[in-house]
Amino acid sequence: MSVKSLIQILILLLIPIILSMVYFKYFDKKKSVVEEIKLSEDIENEKLLELEKKILELELKNTNLSKKLQTELDGKITLVETNVLEKEEKTLSKNEEIKKNKKSELDKKKEEIKLIEISEKSEIKLEDKDKKIKNFVKDVEYTSVDERGNRFRLLANSGKTNDANKNILDLENVRGEIKSDKRDTIFITSDYAEYNISNLNSKFYENVIIDYQDKKISCINFDINMSTNKAIAYNDVIITDPKSTMKAGIVEFDLKTKDININPESINTKIEVVSD
Repeated sequence: MSVKSLIQILILLLIPIILSMVYFKYFDKKKSVVEEIKLSEDIENEKLLELEKKILELELKNTNLSKKLQTELDGKITLVETNVLEKEEKTLSKNEEIKKNKKSELDKKKEEIKLIEISEKSEIKLEDKDKKIKNFVKDVEYTSVDERGNRFRLLANSGKTNDANKNILDLENVRGEIKSDKRDTIFITSDYAEYNISNLNSKFYENVIIDYQDKKISCINFDINMSTNKAIAYNDVIITDPKSTMKAGIVEFDLKTKDININPESINTKIEVVSD
């Protein structure tokens, strides 16, 4: 066998060996790369799982924390609301107490005002009563004399000052006399009379009876004016003497002369005379 043939045989043998070595080397490397890639993927998957687990844990913690915060917040809100309600209740209670106190004070003031008013009214009534008592006089007697010597005497069971005019005395159960040295006395009686202490005028009224000489005159009103020396009887005048009874409107007395003038109440009224 020649060298050339031997070399060729060796080359032929080497070629498969080399190919085998290249093949195995290539596929081993690829396998290693695949294994590395797989290992890397596993590691990444594990990391992803761990990351997901941590995320879940964080979410769970976040949820628990949120619940805790919400619970605390609700508790604080409830506490605040409770405090606010308590404050409002206290405020309302204070306001009601203030209202009650004010009402009590107002009622007290009203009571005080009522007591003061009652006291004032009582004082006024007492004062009025005292005034009335002071103004009320029993067994009244007044006497006066005019320029012509006519003496006027007035008697009454009781008298008091007139409310409208202090110069006038209101008299009850009145008796009066007009005396003169030259003429007969005129006697007067009535239930009531007004006597003016400033001008000495008198007004007799209600059941007035005048006795003069033999005449008796009854009427409702009889006025005496001392400044004019005139006296007038009017309203339901009836004149009675031993011989007759007359009805007239007005009877005038002249206190100077003691003359009597009998007149009808008007021009168309006639004096009615009834003879016995």
